[in-house]
Amino acid sequence: MVQNIRPAFDLALTLTPVPGSTLVEGFVLFRYGLTGEAGLPGTGLGRTIIDTLVNVSLLDGRHHCLMLRPREPAVTIPETPSAWAMVQTYTRLGAQHILERVDHPTFVAALMLIVRGWPMLLKTVTTFTVAHSITFALATFGYVFLPPPPVETMIALSILLVVVEAIHLPRSRHRLATRWPWIVAFAFGFLHGFGFAGALVEIGLPQGDIPLALLFFNVGVELGQLAFIAVLLALVALQRCLAALPRAAPVAAAYGIGTIATYWVFERLDGMFF
Repeated sequence: MVQNIRPAFDLALTLTPVPGSTLVEGFVLFRYGLTGEAGLPGTGLGRTIIDTLVNVSLLDGRHHCLMLRPREPAVTIPETPSAWAMVQTYTRLGAQHILERVDHPTFVAALMLIVRGWPMLLKTVTTFTVAHSITFALATFGYVFLPPPPVETMIALSILLVVVEAIHLPRSRHRLATRWPWIVAFAFGFLHGFGFAGALVEIGLPQGDIPLALLFFNVGVELGQLAFIAVLLALVALQRCLAALPRAAPVAAAYGIGTIATYWVFERLDGMFF
């Protein structure tokens, strides 16, 4: 359920909602036009737990990208746009995207079930990063395009396919995905890049600084991904210190992830056709 939030400004300002809102990759987008001569006193975010990205386009052509938070619900629009503010904003958005939109981390967790050893884990994660960065950039700049509903469905299906490999791992070590998981990560990374690009394009890009925003959104995605992997490995290490993991634990985890992925596949197929 989306909270009914609305910016609050001085009565001397006229706020005009642009019809329609957009729900994309865990973000809800509302658009408004604002006219008047008074200042901008605040947003009322203090009563929520919502972070808000504000893109401000001035009549003189300057563009500002600002992040408002419940603890910091007001900002001062500077005379000159700040590149550092944009770096902070889009890095944070990228990290939030990978951590709050659970299907991407779930895919990474599924990959970790078929990887053996630190060198292979590093290679697998790196190739996933390289692949999704390629399509991420191409899709953001408009060179390639896939509609979001099929992309979302295929992302869920990619998790399911990797899980199937993880379930077969104890019985066979000669399957492509288990011998060379980095190939699977690279192939499906192209697909996941469309998902990242869909979120970024809909959130909004400062037209004069698209490369910078794109770069640091991707940096945020990678920081969030690395944080997720670190937490997962720490939890496994802690469990091993407390008690030995059952031999069937990876297969049980694969079935758990597979159940969730199967639900996503059918849910998203239903959204595509009905």
